[in-house]
Amino acid sequence: MLFLLGVVIVFGSVGYGFVMSHGQLLALWQPFEVLIIIGAALGSFLISNPWEVVKRSLRQMPEVLIGARHHKQREVELLALIYDILGKARREGVMAIEAEIDDPQASALFARYPSVQNNDQLANFISDYFRIIVVGNLSPFELEGLMDQEIETRLSELEQPSMAVGKVADALPGFGIVAAVLGIVITMGAIGGEIAEIGGHVAAALVGTFAGVLLSYGLVGPIAAKMKHMAEDEIKLYDAAKASIIASMHGLQPQLAVEFGRKTLYSHSRPTFSELESHLRGR
Repeated sequence: MLFLLGVVIVFGSVGYGFVMSHGQLLALWQPFEVLIIIGAALGSFLISNPWEVVKRSLRQMPEVLIGARHHKQREVELLALIYDILGKARREGVMAIEAEIDDPQASALFARYPSVQNNDQLANFISDYFRIIVVGNLSPFELEGLMDQEIETRLSELEQPSMAVGKVADALPGFGIVAAVLGIVITMGAIGGEIAEIGGHVAAALVGTFAGVLLSYGLVGPIAAKMKHMAEDEIKLYDAAKASIIASMHGLQPQLAVEFGRKTLYSHSRPTFSELESHLRGR
């Protein structure tokens, strides 16, 4: 919703200001100029990025357009899942959780928390480190170092789509200049014609520069920034899982361990202590 509102404000204010300055909106309708700019931007995006980054960028577009939903519920489910795993390990021994963490997609415990189970990378992150705890002999500090390395790699992966779209935003003013130069070439071909015709060609060329700059700073650049925020929100789930698991390895009870994870979350999506406690008791 905020995305659509922002688009309306950007393009509406620009268009309204132009009209109120006695401009003619029809003069801005230059479809071939826009075709040159958008086509070149799309082509450069495909040239400069591997197919995996292209796919991940496209998959993020629905969330960019309509916004993420139920952020707090996702965080609650993550902490509750880790609480359940830690509680089962404390009650029945660490070997008792082996069946649950061996395959998160087939685990009955993970199935109780669909927002985590449906996130394959996050579910595998959690199960991998519990598996290391079960079969390995790492100290909490060694395990934390290993987690930090993986989280850093995961953050780099999550930020690749935003970086790719951001580079397109940086290139759009240049493609606008390309369209403008081509418009001037056409103008030079009509230099012996009517003044009104020449003026129309010059106006069309200037629209190319205008469109490139507006699309860059008014649409594509903000999309890249939104995608970066999404990556930062996602990586906080990994930080919360890490903090909870490491706290449990230092001997804290499950309820206190997940509190360490809860505190790492951003305030806008962090469940309160009471909300988390109510959820755990309600189960």
